[in-house]
Amino acid sequence: MKRQLTLWDAVMIVMGSMIGSGIFIVSSDMMRQLGSGYWLFTVWILTAVATVSAAICYGELSSMYPRAGGQYAYLKEIFGRMTGFLYGWSLFAVIQTGTIAAVAVAFGKFAGYIFPTLNDAAPIYQQGTFMITWMQVLAIGVILLLTYINTRGLHSGKLVQSIFTAAKIIALVALVFGGIYLMQKSLFTENMDFGWAASQNIDGGGWRSIDGATLLGGIAAAMVGAIFSSVAWENVTFVSAEVRKPERNVVRAMVIGTSLVMLLYLLCNYVYVATLTRDEIAFASNDRVAIAAAEKLLGKQGTVAMAVLVMVSTFGCVNGLVLSGARVFQTMAKDRLFLKQVIPNNSREVPARSLWLQGAWASLLCLSGQYGNLLDMVSFVIVIFYMITVFGVVYQRWKAPKIERPYKTFLYPLPIVIYLLIGILFCGLLIVYKGEYTWPGFILVLVGIPIYYVFNRKADT
Repeated sequence: MKRQLTLWDAVMIVMGSMIGSGIFIVSSDMMRQLGSGYWLFTVWILTAVATVSAAICYGELSSMYPRAGGQYAYLKEIFGRMTGFLYGWSLFAVIQTGTIAAVAVAFGKFAGYIFPTLNDAAPIYQQGTFMITWMQVLAIGVILLLTYINTRGLHSGKLVQSIFTAAKIIALVALVFGGIYLMQKSLFTENMDFGWAASQNIDGGGWRSIDGATLLGGIAAAMVGAIFSSVAWENVTFVSAEVRKPERNVVRAMVIGTSLVMLLYLLCNYVYVATLTRDEIAFASNDRVAIAAAEKLLGKQGTVAMAVLVMVSTFGCVNGLVLSGARVFQTMAKDRLFLKQVIPNNSREVPARSLWLQGAWASLLCLSGQYGNLLDMVSFVIVIFYMITVFGVVYQRWKAPKIERPYKTFLYPLPIVIYLLIGILFCGLLIVYKGEYTWPGFILVLVGIPIYYVFNRKADT
């Protein structure tokens, strides 16, 4: 692999992979779950602290193992081949490909807002509850287009990433400061006056006060949305072999990128809370809270501008996910833990076969319509793998203290303790109060165990 990615490119991959459709949507459900501006910001701040803490911890591992595969490589080196494979298997089965599918379909849905004929068109095919719509076809078109662009060379992929990530960052900043400037009446104090008195209104039947187990379940459900909007920053580690001076630039990119994105997320939520009433946030049409805020500020023109912003955001996010994910599957294949056919690079020095396989599976998930449910259910698994990797910093210091570490975790072990505590809180709440979010993820990982032994047996022969 040629080292063609600069620090700027790496930061754009971090930010571009994180900012997709979530920040424009999930705050609606979070407000329905908790009913208070205080609780909304509490969940976002917890997520921000956890995300940046994890990025700081990953920096030490990225400096020790500056190679393609990132988190997969760290887990394999620290805990063995099976742990690495189970992460890579989950990544291919739904974490990476399901996220690609979900964000691409979000692109289609917001395109439908601008071009209503997409919403009104009859399904291309329908059999019972299964259907293929033009929005799904558009989503698949986006996936295949960006897959093709990335097969044309790393320069093409990183150019698209830089342009679209820069565009959506500028647009988000404009939304924040434009919203503050255009706001005629701030509702921030009104929404914060609920304080710690949490309420829930899931079905629109009216707000009811919650505490105890119901409150803890609401926090867990709200955190699923915030965490889903804040993952994928580790994608830059997947392309470490192509980053210049990876032992320094990968950790810088992760910390800079995650910090800036989480700051933008908090500012966006300030605009939502200051512009809209509690009910307007909770029951925005199709959960498009950003569209509701833009309409309040600028009328119909604002909604169109916001829809275009989300399309730009999701397009850039899909590109970042496509660019980085394929490198993991290629690395797994080199370790004889994936299909050997995806090992070769094409004439432009990129893993074209791995890119097309990833694109094909993500497209099938688009057609299945099940990616959204799967992603909700594997948020638990994503955080579990984050926690295992973060713990790996401690374990590796004990297991291999003499390995060179160009970067050591800042304020060690504080970021590790912070992330593990928040991760345990999140996973514990899901296990106790939202079991439907946990067992499907466990099943997904368990399915990977017999598949691992098939690949491992072939590697031994």
